[in-house]
Amino acid sequence: MEVFQKIIIIDFGAQYTQLIARRIREEHVYCEVIPYTTPIQSILSQNPVGIIFSGGPASVLDPDAPSLDPEIFDLSIPILGICYGMQFTAHALGGTVEKAAQREYGRVSVSFDLSSPLFRHMHASSFVWMSHTYAVTQAPSGFFSVASSSNCAFCAMQNPERKIYAVQFHPEVTHSEEGQMILHNFLYEICHCNGDWTMSAFIDNAVLSIRNTVGPNDTVLLGLSGGVDSSVAAALLSNAIGRRLTCVYVNHGFMRKGETESIQQVFSEKFPVNLITVDASQKFMDKLKGISDPESKRKIIGSEFVSTFSEQARHLSQARFLAQGTIYPDVIESGSVKGSAVIKSHHNVGGLPKDVSDLFTGGLVEPLRMLFKDEVRQLGETLGLPEDLVWRQPFPGPGLAIRIMGDITPEKVDIVRESDAILREEIKKAGLDRSISQYFTVLTNTKSVGVMGDERTHDYVLALRAVTTDDFMTVDWARLPYEVLESISSRIVNEVPHVNRIVYDITTKPPATVEWE
Repeated sequence: MEVFQKIIIIDFGAQYTQLIARRIREEHVYCEVIPYTTPIQSILSQNPVGIIFSGGPASVLDPDAPSLDPEIFDLSIPILGICYGMQFTAHALGGTVEKAAQREYGRVSVSFDLSSPLFRHMHASSFVWMSHTYAVTQAPSGFFSVASSSNCAFCAMQNPERKIYAVQFHPEVTHSEEGQMILHNFLYEICHCNGDWTMSAFIDNAVLSIRNTVGPNDTVLLGLSGGVDSSVAAALLSNAIGRRLTCVYVNHGFMRKGETESIQQVFSEKFPVNLITVDASQKFMDKLKGISDPESKRKIIGSEFVSTFSEQARHLSQARFLAQGTIYPDVIESGSVKGSAVIKSHHNVGGLPKDVSDLFTGGLVEPLRMLFKDEVRQLGETLGLPEDLVWRQPFPGPGLAIRIMGDITPEKVDIVRESDAILREEIKKAGLDRSISQYFTVLTNTKSVGVMGDERTHDYVLALRAVTTDDFMTVDWARLPYEVLESISSRIVNEVPHVNRIVYDITTKPPATVEWE
């Protein structure tokens, strides 16, 4: 089985750690994030070609500050310290870290020593993103400064003989103008990576791994939600084991327009699997009758989904393996810089009854567990999944049910489904579908007076929501052009019955959430 070159990122608890990993992957180099509590021998066993120390929220001078065995500096493996990682490096090797005379936050102009391999092919100065209160004031023996600002003499330091480099700023964020070049230089000029992390190579590797895990006569069961992750996982497993993969697709009746038909077509024709479609829409609707509380809706839908899937799993008890579309952010978040395991087994199966989870004696198959979301989309494209499925909007498990304020009726579901389809069509027509992170319609529980023709109406107010974000931790509302909003509003009011007013949600997160419920 092919083994990719690997960069290890040691997480000291920084908010940007996952972003560092994404930037490394963008350079076609495989990387993994591990907590700072990982033993040195465990790090060595992974044969990394380079190690990156992340930033962190603490001060290296705190009594209980995150730390590492200093032996890590004697492994002859290239090291790049970032922010806290630089301060830790200096402190551990005998340098001096002190509270800065002037804190640096935000964009700062930095001058670089272009003779350093870390700064090759760069400008002599450019803006970087600083976020520190403490700074290195004296480098350890053998180190010297290779970057400075008006307030900081040690914006970067290096010891080429020991292959140790460090920067006080954050090269992984887009605010650092040449940050990606710094990471590129570390990977290719210092670690001598060969850039073997490609989607084609990943597919070959993953298919072989799946076949080595799943025996030639074994079968696998996957809950196919219709979302990007589970669909890409199904396509990859189909490539590996064909019809020995059984996919259970539970239609709860709250899917977007055309999605059920699309899923059925893709996984019966292009990626043939044993597809079982369960139309449970009436059962879900009956359970939700008269329910208005958002949390109650979620719990009812979640419970019914588990119940319906479990019923199918019991009928298919010959399947030895359960497959899931777990992706790398789930894996990272199940670990902790406080020392818990990096990988939590059965990450997504906690909701299954024990008698069902016990059926899968072979265990879990998670073919996407080392991929970020953007990589999952790249994988889907490489596998040949339809564009509209690969670039499908994020969609909550309860579906359209939580985009209806108040109680749920078939009429209200139709209103949201049809208006959502119009919104998606118009956004795509305007060429904005790749630049907006998420967009959808919400049926408010409010009616307003309107006039259609010569008649007075008293119908629903419908809200539009469109946001931009890198990580969904914070979001901004999308500045849709007026003519696009006009077209969306006009079409919905004219084509969707019982809607006579459109409003646009211009609230950020925080204070609001992305979804309304």
